[in-house]
Amino acid sequence: MEVTRYAVGLDIGTTKIVAMVGRLNDYGKVEILGIGRSKSLGVHRGVVNNITQTIQSIQQAVHEAESASGVKIGEVVVGIAGQHIRSLQHSDYITRADAEEVIKDEDLDRLCNQVYKLVMLPGEEIIHVLPQEYKVDGQSEIKEPIGMYGGRLEANFHVVVGQVSSIRNIGRCVKNAGLELGGITLEPMASADAVLSQEEKEAGVALIDIGGGTTDLAIFKDGIIRHTAVIPFGGNVITEDIKEGCSIIEKQAELLKIKFGSAWPGENKDNEIVSIPGLRGREPKEITLKNLSKIIHARVVEIVEQIYAEIKSYGHEEQKKKLIAGIVLTGGGSQLKHLKQLVEYITGMDTRIGYPNEHLAGDSDAEVASPVYATAVGLVMNALKQQQRRIIPEAAPEVKEVLSETPEEENNEQTEPSEPQVSTPSSPKKSFLEKWSEKLKDFLDNAE
Repeated sequence: MEVTRYAVGLDIGTTKIVAMVGRLNDYGKVEILGIGRSKSLGVHRGVVNNITQTIQSIQQAVHEAESASGVKIGEVVVGIAGQHIRSLQHSDYITRADAEEVIKDEDLDRLCNQVYKLVMLPGEEIIHVLPQEYKVDGQSEIKEPIGMYGGRLEANFHVVVGQVSSIRNIGRCVKNAGLELGGITLEPMASADAVLSQEEKEAGVALIDIGGGTTDLAIFKDGIIRHTAVIPFGGNVITEDIKEGCSIIEKQAELLKIKFGSAWPGENKDNEIVSIPGLRGREPKEITLKNLSKIIHARVVEIVEQIYAEIKSYGHEEQKKKLIAGIVLTGGGSQLKHLKQLVEYITGMDTRIGYPNEHLAGDSDAEVASPVYATAVGLVMNALKQQQRRIIPEAAPEVKEVLSETPEEENNEQTEPSEPQVSTPSSPKKSFLEKWSEKLKDFLDNAE
């Protein structure tokens, strides 16, 4: 039964669309069964701008993943990013009717639901409400208030906001591609799940995911996500600069960037030259690698400085907010030569490249463990987590009946008595994203 449980992550990016099928193996690691990827034609800077082309690209990626894995894909978990995503900090509180009763899940839900009533700009909607820390009757820095006594419950929240139309367009594309929308996850959070260890999240770390159209940032400290941002520049802008600066076509500019590109101009000697074939019988073009590096360097510095400004606005220089684990770079853009050294030079923080092999099974294909697939791996993990959440609550009531009616009958249920107590409290509680994607599903169904 467990073996057949698989999940599908769909990463709708600016340059590529990836469908990834995975399942949990016997050791709790993620085993990737198949990948499908297609060129993303209808997405610009993370936002869908051509529904028909996006649907075709999704179908192509899904078809390829089905062939590779031998699994028929029905439901997918989709990542959302794009230049329309922004985040803000907000504090809120509730006064409890009876301070003599302990704080329960319902109180936390009530507090979270209050944040959803915040007035947003026209056309915006809250995607995530992430509690930072709680205060009970003025006692601060409480991570888990459940079970405590108190009359006034306060919390600081990190609120992620996105444009309703952009989110619904993604939902519409997925539905029209013949797929069921299983959930929506913020892409920097998915990438973080795939490439960061729990120790890094505790110590304090900034994850920078450099994609084709956007660069996403997620900052963790004490195991909690503290700050997110999406910067509307990515690898494509660098390619565009090379195209303009060297007067060549986009395809050649992309190849130049991947093969010979470097973020550090000092690395190349003046006499290193690469020759590019001319178009239709024209003379070949000669480009010095030093010039190429200078073009790339200028744009990368701009992207890194914008990201660093976000890290500063989080306040990483304060002792309490210090990012001990430094920076982790992931995404396709992180493969640019000498980028790690440049980021260290600009920010003065320890930097490493993040590979999504932290939670992958040992025999996984080397291709899957590339930073390019960080978001897709994170989405698969997220989908598997959601699946397990659904399985446990469904199983719990049955266990209860078996225990109450015939305790001796079932030998294989002997280890279960403590199970119902653990799982029943969590059964009514759905994560906000699950509620939100249900709302989006209803909306799409009614819009038909």
